[in-house]
Formats: sequence, C-alpha cells, structure tokens
Amino acid sequence: MKLVKHLANLGYGSRKEVQWLFREGRITNAAGEVLYADDPLDHDDVRVDGQPLDPAPGLLLMLHKPTGYTCSTKDAGRLVYDLLPPRFRLRQPVLSTVGRLDRDTSGLLLFTDDGQLLHRIISPKAKLPKVYVATLAEDLRGGEAALFASGTLLLEGEKAPLLPAELEVLGARSARLTLHEGRYHQVRRMFAAAGNRVVALHRERIGGLGLDGLPPGEWRPLGDDDRARLFAGDQAAG
Repeated sequence: MKLVKHLANLGYGSRKEVQWLFREGRITNAAGEVLYADDPLDHDDVRVDGQPLDPAPGLLLMLHKPTGYTCSTKDAGRLVYDLLPPRFRLRQPVLSTVGRLDRDTSGLLLFTDDGQLLHRIISPKAKLPKVYVATLAEDLRGGEAALFASGTLLLEGEKAPLLPAELEVLGARSARLTLHEGRYHQVRRMFAAAGNRVVALHRERIGGLGLDGLPPGEWRPLGDDDRARLFAGDQAAG
C-alpha cells in the first residue's frame, strides 16, 4: 500500500490533504528525515509532525466509558467517539464498538476495525463472560442468585430463557452479575423481572480483560497480551 493511502486510511485527511502534508515536510521518519509520498511504507518508522502514527489497521482498544455517552456515530448529544482522537472516526476500515453500553452504563467498552475479531468477541459461540456491578433501587430479596442461575428466566417479549448467570451479593443494594450472553438491556431487565430496578450499572470485565485502573474517559490500545487475556476462557466456554 502507498504511504499516502495508508495515512488517509488512518484518518489523517483525504488523499489530497495528505499530499499537502508531504509537500509541507510534515511527514518524516523517526530520525527526522523528510519522507515523500512514494517512499516505502514502514508504519512504525513514520512520524506526522514528529509524532508516531496512530495504531495500524487491526486495532483493538479499550475505553473506560463514563455515563452520559452514547455508543453511536450519529446520535445527538455526547458520543463515545468524542473521547477518542477525532481522526479515529475517519479510519478505514471503520472503527466500531464491540457491542454497546447504553447511555447510563459505564465501564469497559471495546473498539476494533477488524471485522473477524469483532465477530469472534460477540459470537454466542464464544460465550465470553461479561461482568457488571449493579446498584439497585431496593434491597435484594435473597432469591435473585437462584433465579438468575436457573437457566429458566424468561424476559418479557422473548421466547428463549436466559443462560444461567452468576450473582455475587456485594451489599444490601449492590451485586456483581456475570453474564454469558448479551441481550438488549439484559442486566436491567433481569433485575426488573426480580422486582427491582437498576439505578447505576458498570461493566468491569469482558472475558479475562478488565479496566486495570484506566481512568473514566481514557482509552488505550490493546496488545497481544491483552488479547490473550480477553480470550483466556474462550475455549473453556465454547
């Protein structure tokens, strides 16, 4: 791939705009030598205004999503993409969220531009556990753990019962819930079926991957070790 096209695909501008970056001498290698549009592509050696390039295609990143942000590129209001570098919206292939967290849910959110990886993570066959902490409007009644683990709970409007889920009581009105599937507003609907209401919801973990102290609103790219942790329980679950 030509260097111009590579930079355009990373969102640094249209091909015409990237050509101007070359003409202005803003594209260099790590040693500060000016590069030209027809130079060989070496992603790790290229600099734009002295800064390393954004991660190459095949990117997987985690975001600590705060509440108040929507997992969309077009909805009104604050979007999760507002928390990433602006050019990330222009990347090709498109950088997509891996599943969604609703506006009022915080926690671990993944993004990738790798369609096969996205499908592997969200596929029901993977059964990657997703761990949430829920704060409730009313005290737990004591039967929720058995109900959620039964494999017989049927949510309103659905024909198939939920897979068994594990509940850990953290306090009178807080609990950690581990799911092995991802249905629409599942945690909130489960507690509603148990006669309660979720007032705050936070996703702690997907597979073996947690936020590990990443502050709210911050993001970081994930490397090979992170990916291995993500899928640590994949084969056992599948």
